[in-house]
Amino acid sequence: MMQITIKTCNRNDMVDITQDIVKKIHAAGLKDGFCFIFVPHTTAAVTINENADPSVKTDLEMILNKIIPWEDGYRHLEGNAAAHMKSVLVGASEIIAVENGQPVLGTWQSVFFCEFDGPRTRKVILKFMPSVSC
Repeated sequence: MMQITIKTCNRNDMVDITQDIVKKIHAAGLKDGFCFIFVPHTTAAVTINENADPSVKTDLEMILNKIIPWEDGYRHLEGNAAAHMKSVLVGASEIIAVENGQPVLGTWQSVFFCEFDGPRTRKVILKFMPSVSC
């Protein structure tokens, strides 16, 4: 198991962690198999999406804020209920195939850590499973 540490700068932040994952794949010596990505936080998430056009991140943040506004009469006493709801919608994990030591992603895809209650220092857990041949 390996870990990536991320420092976010804003309440809502999408941080491209693709190259951090590539470095960990190389450090683990994984050639072919799978990389499990898990965010152990209830107000953060991980997703795979386009990174060629920065407006995609902006649009995603805009839509999540429209669907789940920060203030909306929530009962959660901590004051960050919206962050919990966004985390549930986006999700806490992803699985990526690894081939020849590289994550198998589409041409425009990147892996993003999604902060919904920052700024904070967060962690992402990576677990690797090598392919087994018969």
